[in-house]
Amino acid sequence: MGLRADRKIVIVTRPTQMVELRRKFSTGGQAKFRMVSARKRALMRAAPQKAEVLEAMAAAVYDEVESASQKYDDSLQRLRNDLDFEGVDAPVQMVDRDFLPNFVFGRHDVVVTVGQDGLVANTAKYALGLPIVAVNPDPQRIDGVLLPFLPDRAAAAVRAALAGKSKVREVTLAEVTLDDGQRLLAFNDLFVGCRTHVSARYRLTVAGRSEPQSSSGMIVATGAGSTGWLSSVFNMAKGAVAMLARPPEKLEVRMAWDDPRLCFVVREPFVSKSSRATIIAGFLESGREIMVESDMASNGTIFSDGIESDFLEFNTGAIARIRASAEKARLVVG
Repeated sequence: MGLRADRKIVIVTRPTQMVELRRKFSTGGQAKFRMVSARKRALMRAAPQKAEVLEAMAAAVYDEVESASQKYDDSLQRLRNDLDFEGVDAPVQMVDRDFLPNFVFGRHDVVVTVGQDGLVANTAKYALGLPIVAVNPDPQRIDGVLLPFLPDRAAAAVRAALAGKSKVREVTLAEVTLDDGQRLLAFNDLFVGCRTHVSARYRLTVAGRSEPQSSSGMIVATGAGSTGWLSSVFNMAKGAVAMLARPPEKLEVRMAWDDPRLCFVVREPFVSKSSRATIIAGFLESGREIMVESDMASNGTIFSDGIESDFLEFNTGAIARIRASAEKARLVVG
């Protein structure tokens, strides 16, 4: 299969819990000792038992972490071997999730993510327009809503994507821009608020209506993100309704991945002499935007897809405009 020389296969990975433990404690032995010791203390406080029973229960937790890490490594190695296509001029390059903000994708690359659903979201906003083959390395442990391929099926999907013959599903992205030109994209959701647990203060303007608010921040979700963080807000609302012994409505929002709308929700809005709460949730139709003006002297932030380290500062005077992006993510589905 003749292919252009400027095309490559980019495998995006993320550290397993075991790798992170070894980084923290220097060695596997130290990681096991610290983890098992902490688990034993927690078990003892919860239900005092014989020392050997506690040791076995605590060790089982570590063994599960180790087993999951080994499964991930095995899946990744198999995939790496399978993607070494004979006669195909498409070199394989590995990149850790943490380096995505600075990684330069080529216009003709094919991207392969190996990890949980969140890795797809983290990758998609940097690999705009490129086909993404999302692989579930461990279906016994990972739900994989966004992961249609197992390691032994991924190579065929990558071959098809290299040849331009794969079926893709476009995903609407959210976009926020500041008045100084800074921009951030989101696959699942944007968070607008404060880095700490104090209230976020801002002025929200939607569809010609405007009001000052004090809240735990706003979530603006895409169709792909409608079953994620956004759903937890509705679960909270559902629980509050049930607590008041009122008939719970079907409090949820399910949107298709390519739905051109966004859905916004204000978290825990507080009503006071200086803040109101009449604009709490709604859909943002295609072509429309939300405007948010910060009234936070410090710690104001906007981040996407749960990655707090990749953020825009959002302090007094900053104005954010949020809309559905004209750019799309492209997930390979067949």
